[in-house]
Amino acid sequence: MLSSICPVHDPNLLVGFDTSDDAAVYRLTPEVAVISTVDFITPPVDDPVWFGRIAAANALSDVYAMGGKPVVALNLVMFPSKKLDKGLLRDMLSGGFEKVQESGAALAGGHSVDDLEPKYGLAVTGTVHPDRVLTNCNAKPGDALVLTKLLGTGVLFNACRSKKLPYRDLEPILPKVAELNRAAIETALTFEIHSCTDITGFGFLGHALEMARGSKVRIEVAFGRLPVHPYVFDMYRKGETTGSNKANRKMAQGWWEQQRKLSHPEQELLFDPQTSGGLLLSLPGPQAGELVQKLKEAGVEDAVVIGEVLASGQPGIVII
Repeated sequence: MLSSICPVHDPNLLVGFDTSDDAAVYRLTPEVAVISTVDFITPPVDDPVWFGRIAAANALSDVYAMGGKPVVALNLVMFPSKKLDKGLLRDMLSGGFEKVQESGAALAGGHSVDDLEPKYGLAVTGTVHPDRVLTNCNAKPGDALVLTKLLGTGVLFNACRSKKLPYRDLEPILPKVAELNRAAIETALTFEIHSCTDITGFGFLGHALEMARGSKVRIEVAFGRLPVHPYVFDMYRKGETTGSNKANRKMAQGWWEQQRKLSHPEQELLFDPQTSGGLLLSLPGPQAGELVQKLKEAGVEDAVVIGEVLASGQPGIVII
């Protein structure tokens, strides 16, 4: 829609909004392009430090998904200062700062406003060589697909809020959610990566579909290989869901098919919105096993091959 309202003809804009990619990329010189992205979220958990860590990792991930390195970040803060103790704000920002430091970027300020509920995130600028930009629209037939993080955070966060899942059961997954995709992309870039995206609010199927449609390929996903957090299917069986599952399912309608029977909770997993999700990487099939091994050696413990790009068929996703 935006491209029809304000078309962009600048040849140095290497990635804009026309492919629904993870960030914008603008070429400054033949050797340097800048990556620009912005993201903020509402609290997935009550703990302000974990909120800050997760929100910052979520925003930084878009730079990694483009094959880049974060350089500078600005805080985006919305906080009800008349209702909540400012110590919570300090802890939230401390958690975010921790992740920016871990990424190697510099935190250089930001902007804050009073709001009805807390929201936090970052505007991030990164760098990448113009010839080595990764996008979500270059997967090729014969590629294998590797996913680097577990799925199901959306329903788990909601289940904790509704008291269906005790916080003690949610707490062990928070380090995985807040884990930067830095090690994953740095390892992946030593391989022949054709395409990349991160799995966030549109859920696994939504972001895999962006890759399939943008690349004009058909992607086959082995459902049984998808890595899933504990308790996810239990929460869906208990009637928990998220505010995005229905919209994500509607967005994918007509673009996916299942060749195996999936239960209701299994289907819902495909549409579960992720916060600070993993990378979905497309690379030549013969390289996938070695990539997974190297990812695990780098500490990306949950990396797994989950599918392949088919040589024929209409663009879309088939679940086997």
